[in-house]
Amino acid sequence: MDLELKGKTAIVTGGSRGIGRAIARELAASGCSVVILARNEETLKRTAEELSRETGALVTGIVTDVTDSAAVEKSVKHAADALGGRIDILVNNAAAPGGLASGPIAEIDEKDLAADLDTKVIGYVRFARAVAPHMKKNGWGRIVNIGGNSSRAPGANLSAGMRNAALVPMTKSLADELGPAGVTVNVVHPGATWTERSEPMYAKRAEREGVSIDQLKARAAEGNAIKRIVDAREVAWVVAFLASPRSSAITGEVISASGGAGASVYY
Repeated sequence: MDLELKGKTAIVTGGSRGIGRAIARELAASGCSVVILARNEETLKRTAEELSRETGALVTGIVTDVTDSAAVEKSVKHAADALGGRIDILVNNAAAPGGLASGPIAEIDEKDLAADLDTKVIGYVRFARAVAPHMKKNGWGRIVNIGGNSSRAPGANLSAGMRNAALVPMTKSLADELGPAGVTVNVVHPGATWTERSEPMYAKRAEREGVSIDQLKARAAEGNAIKRIVDAREVAWVVAFLASPRSSAITGEVISASGGAGASVYY
């Protein structure tokens, strides 16, 4: 299926590594010009160069801090300039992997909890607010918020569950507000996901526990239907569809890209 993304422009926050990098690559490979945002200038520059070389598309890196409203506004302005004055797609992805505040409530640092929410929830709002005028002006836009399946099964990770759950009503509110302007807003919940950073992380853990990497991967996938860890590319495929004109009937929705994690049914 042609997703009709050729010529579109996109911003991907947290786009230098992990799921964000995979999403940026997929959008670029589908014909988008892409701006990736992150805090580490060296990693950002390297990723932008690599993705440009791999896809043949324009991929630009801009350093920004999603917790700074002025920096967000400035980075979106710079992104619009780099993209020829048009912003069609926003993928909100920037967050601390796994969340900062986990464990027993007596041990949770309130500053870590606040930082998590400021980055992933309020940070997403900052970017949506900054790109909305561009999308309204064009009469078309796509916003995809990357959450996480911990919103449905948080376990001991308090902030991860809180921040991902908060994205759901936020997404619906934005979808209702921006829908008349031709803008759709959806949230994608990844579960355990294999990225370029997984191999060394799993290797260290496997050595520490005296098991194989395959055993660890099987253990991580026990709770999903497909019995394997979802690859970041597979999450990116879902996001690329939601970012495309082909997804026009879907807005305000929550889509799990976890390989069927959990036993609950959601209506």
